Amino acid sequence: METLRLYDFLPSGNGYKIRLLLTQIGMPFERIEINILKGESRTSEFLSKNLNGKIPVLEIGEDKYLAESNAILMYLSEGTEFLPYDHYSKAQVLQWLFFEQYSHEPFIATSRYWISILGKAEEYKEALKEKHQHGYAALEVMENHLTGKKFFVGERYTVADIALFAYTHVADEGGFDLSKFKAIGAWIERIKAQPRFIGIGEG
Repeated sequence: METLRLYDFLPSGNGYKIRLLLTQIGMPFERIEINILKGESRTSEFLSKNLNGKIPVLEIGEDKYLAESNAILMYLSEGTEFLPYDHYSKAQVLQWLFFEQYSHEPFIATSRYWISILGKAEEYKEALKEKHQHGYAALEVMENHLTGKKFFVGERYTVADIALFAYTHVADEGGFDLSKFKAIGAWIERIKAQPRFIGIGEG
């Protein structure tokens, strides 16, 4: 099998999802830094790999690329302990992956990007109010689901947890207060205790 290449931006939660799963699976990969702040994901070379001009992108073979973080999670987790085998549980994983990209990431990740990566909290002050409203709504959904549960699907650690963990555990960097979300807090600690765990800034 050819060496996997991950085109990534280290601060990105979407890229972190892939690094975390690859590390926990024990699958070797080469990480290639793409600095999105310098326009490196908009070059003709990068666009030939992903027309959408976004990271992460996983190179899985010659001229064979896969984009969209949660699609990559599904590809890598197939046949592993990180993805259930039965149809219903697998569909539940997909349910949470779609939730993460539609109801969670646009608000929590964007707030973090504006505040902690761009350093433009004041410039985006009004827009952040709406982002926070929707972001807290997503956190409430997660809190209610996790109350009395260890993980999101089937009481086992899956890519549903990885997808939601990536930006949730650094939500404070986007101005979110997680202190009242006790079930989320306990879930975050359970994930950090998983074998071969790495932090968001680790390559």
